[in-house]
Amino acid sequence: MSNRHKTYEETIERIKAILEGEDDWIAAMATVACELHHAFDHYHWTGFYRRTGPQMLTVGPYQGGHGCLHIDFARGVCGAAARTQQTQLVDDVHQFPGHIACSSTTQSEIVVPVLTPDGDVLAVLDVDSDDPAAFDEVDREHLESLCAWLGRTFNHQPRHRG
Repeated sequence: MSNRHKTYEETIERIKAILEGEDDWIAAMATVACELHHAFDHYHWTGFYRRTGPQMLTVGPYQGGHGCLHIDFARGVCGAAARTQQTQLVDDVHQFPGHIACSSTTQSEIVVPVLTPDGDVLAVLDVDSDDPAAFDEVDREHLESLCAWLGRTFNHQPRHRG
């Protein structure tokens, strides 16, 4: 078992323990962003973009420098994750068509959709790194599992269809 794998297991276990009985989505997103951001050296911006309209994401709780305030589903890595409802693992953001440079230092990114059991996009979890190709299948596996749990646990939140 790799160190990264072990750190994910410990961090996600801690997140679930902290959030046990919690029903506030904003508090949950803030907790997840904080715990993940401080657990990994390759996480330079960690946060959520919440679905706030039929095709619109708005920045939610995050750790790191300023993020973009709004992202349309048609733009960038976050938009692609929301639009396709699939994880976007990008080794070089400069090669991603339509990448939005919220930070000039970002080199790689992973964005995982948070879906309700009905398949609606609740949010996306966005993690940026200043290191090229910082994310791998271990990151994908654990972040997808965490986001699936978030979607099941916090699916009662107001959401937009369309």
